[in-house]
Parts: sequence; C-alpha cells; structure tokens
Amino acid sequence: MYNQDKTPLLDAITEFIDTRPAYFRIPGHRLERGVSRKWTDKVGKEIFAYDVTETPFTDDLHSPEGSILEAEGLLQELYRADKSFFLVNGTTCGNEAMILSAAFEGQEIMVARNAHKSAMMGLIMSGAKPVYVMPEILEEWGLQGGIRPETVRSAFEEHPHCKALFLVSPSYYGITSNLRELADICHEYGAMLLVDEAHGGHLYFHEELPQGALEQGADMCVQSMHKVTGALTQSSVLHIKSKLADNERVAQNLHIVQSTSPNYLLMTSLDCARYELAMHGQEMMEQALKLAEYAKKKIQAIPGFQCMQEEIVGRAGIAGLDKTRIVFSAKELGLTGFALEELLFQRYAVNMELADYENVLAIVTYANTQEEIERLIYACESLSNEYLVKEKETYIPPAFPALPEQVLTPRQAYFSMSEEIPWQQAVGRISAEMIAPYPPGIPIIYPGERITQEVWNYLEKFRREKRHIHGSRDGKLEFIKVIK
Repeated sequence: MYNQDKTPLLDAITEFIDTRPAYFRIPGHRLERGVSRKWTDKVGKEIFAYDVTETPFTDDLHSPEGSILEAEGLLQELYRADKSFFLVNGTTCGNEAMILSAAFEGQEIMVARNAHKSAMMGLIMSGAKPVYVMPEILEEWGLQGGIRPETVRSAFEEHPHCKALFLVSPSYYGITSNLRELADICHEYGAMLLVDEAHGGHLYFHEELPQGALEQGADMCVQSMHKVTGALTQSSVLHIKSKLADNERVAQNLHIVQSTSPNYLLMTSLDCARYELAMHGQEMMEQALKLAEYAKKKIQAIPGFQCMQEEIVGRAGIAGLDKTRIVFSAKELGLTGFALEELLFQRYAVNMELADYENVLAIVTYANTQEEIERLIYACESLSNEYLVKEKETYIPPAFPALPEQVLTPRQAYFSMSEEIPWQQAVGRISAEMIAPYPPGIPIIYPGERITQEVWNYLEKFRREKRHIHGSRDGKLEFIKVIK
C-alpha cells in the first residue's frame, strides 16, 4: 500500500534544487537563471527551476526506478489499476499506444466512428484494419449519443477476429456509453475494450458522476488529467486493468510515441494532481457539481435557452451524463451555437469550451467560482432580452453522413502516392487525408475512403461557413489530397 499523502516526484526535484548544483545538463536555461526576464518579470522565477531532466534525484520516465516509479504506483493504486503510466504527449500518444498494443498489421480492430483523430494516427502506425461502428444520434440536440451494445455485438458477429473495440466515453459533451455491457461483449470474443477517457479522469471521485471505464471492465483507458484536474496542459495518464493486455508491449509502444525528453513540469503536475484527487477528490467534485447544477437551473429558466438534462439518459445509446458539463442552446432566439459562443466572449468575456451548430459547452470544475457562474448567467439573460424581440432565422444543421466505402486501410493510404486536386473535383476519389471539422474533431472521411457526394455536401457546408477544418493542408479545404 502506498501513502497517498506523498508527492514523490515533486519532493525529489525539490531535494535536487536544494543541493544548489553547478548545472551542466539540459535544459540550457540552467534552472531559472536563463529564462527571459520579459517572462520572469511577469510570472516569477521559481517554477522554472523545476524544469529539469534526468538527474540522480529525478528518475527516468522511460525506465523508472525511483520517484517516477513511485508516483506512477500511487496513481495506479488510486485508480485501482494493474499498471499506470505518466504521459507527457497528451492522450493522443496514449490512444496511439493502446491501438499499437492491441492489433498488428492486417488484424482487425473495431473503432467507434466518433473516435478522436488520434485513433487514425494509431491505425496508420499499427497497420490494423478498422471496422467502424456508428454511435447513435441524439436528434433534438444535434449530437452523437453512445455506442449501443447491440451495434457492437452485430459487428463482432460479422468480424469475430477483431482484437479490440476502441471508443470514446465520456464524449466531449459528457455522454457515456454502457461500458460494462460493451466490455462483456468484447471479452466474450477474447477482445479488449480500449477507452479514450480523456474527459473522464474525474469520474471516479463522486457517486453522482457516471462510473469510470476501469470500474466497468475496460482493459485500458487514457485520461487527460489536464482537462478537469490541476495538471498542466498535455499531461495525461494510461491505465491497464486486464488479463488480456501485455503490459510490457504497452510500455515499449509508449517509448515509440512519447518524447525522449519528457517535461518534468508536466510530470510533476501529474504527481500533484493525483495527490489532490486522493486527498480531496470528493469535495472537489462536490464543488463542481454544485456550481454546474446551479448554472443549469438558472439558464434553463431563461427564455429562449435550453440546457441538456438527464432525461436524455436511456436514449440514443446514452448510459450516463457527466453533470459537470453544461450543454445549452439558444436556438429559440435564432442563434446558432457558433453565434452564441462569439457573443458570450466578445461582449461579456465569457469563454466557452466549444460550440457546434446548435449548442455551446461549458466545462465546470472545482476551480471555477460562483462569480464566474453568475457572469455566465447574466450574459445569457442579457442576450435573451435582446434577441427575444428579433426576427428568428430557422436553421437546420447538416445530418451526419453515412460511412463511406473503405478502399484502403489508413496505413496503406498514408504510404500511397497521392496528388492534390481542387475540392470541387473530390467526389468519387479516394481520400489521402483525414478531414475532421472542429469542433468536435470527429473525422468525416479517413485516408483510404472514397469521398461520396453525401460526405462532400456535409464538408462543403463547413467550408462555405469558414469553420475550422482539421486535416486539410490549408485549413480551408480549397484543395484535398487524394490517392493517385
């Protein structure tokens, strides 16, 4: 048993700094002395001394034996995993490592179509052949719901040799799938359940939140600890709790996808974020839930506004809803989510996490304040008063297109000869790019898939409205790379 009151990596670096070393190692700023004064005059110097490298005190992420190994052990115990790893290249590298560890080249792996684009990167590296499963659609909110167990069972019946199912739960919007049933189905076929739990590292610390992936039988999951806890951006973790996973293979694959110069500020932030969750996780989540529920109640009462509530659970494959997420719309005021997000920020300095055609998303954490919640409510009330009297425009969001034909695997497409053609000529061609409108960053076309008219029409709407489009070389989708 570990003592969760400890912060071994933080303490080890502090002990190293206290030796006041003559420093001849990387990084070049020599603890805090060489950082630009323009920066240190604004933020102070002390934090930069913790930006160190592998020293006799600070251990090695890629072969941990001391403080990092102990810090990962504390994390493993907290989440009741078999093995836990610190990640300094974000959840992206964790997703890649899970896919690399699950399926070899040519083997099949089931992938939820609304998976983050990092899944495609893992498929390119592994050479595995994806078998896509579609999430349900929550029509009234214009959002994708969960993955139904029946959908996965049907896919396994057609593809019984799939090595794993990879999916996202919870989604960006806090929507979870029935992971317990999905895990049972996967294990019937000797396959692993791999969960991109980037938005769910906090779920394990309050009974009012959906159960976490590890608690429901997932074999591996990855969590972005920076998204909802106190870790720094790009700090994530990977957990294994499985008889099917090869722990050593996962560690080897993490060597491939992670930097050989891991950032000790990021790892220290993981050590400290784990400490806070272990010591105060229940009250942290209590604070977030209290603020979020108060905001939802107030916003729901504002004319023209609507908040997504728990009544969606049980529909569209949705097993649970993270109550710390506030998804709301002002469709009745004639405002798209994009317009609402812009008004909230430009007029009231209220910054949302994301917007889509219908909704905006606010992520509430323990670190938010009542004053911030009141500012959000006031901004919504002000917009309601203004836009209720205006003539409304009817807006119909585009329907998500059907899955296109998969001609090549992502890896085969990536290593095929390609050419760039005008977007207007793309219908019928095989894409050499992944195209994902953002938000929410869900790929509409993968490399190796044929661009249908339906897919083209969907993306064209985003292009004409000048929305962010990831994957396109220029971000504007005026041209696209296709297979020769």
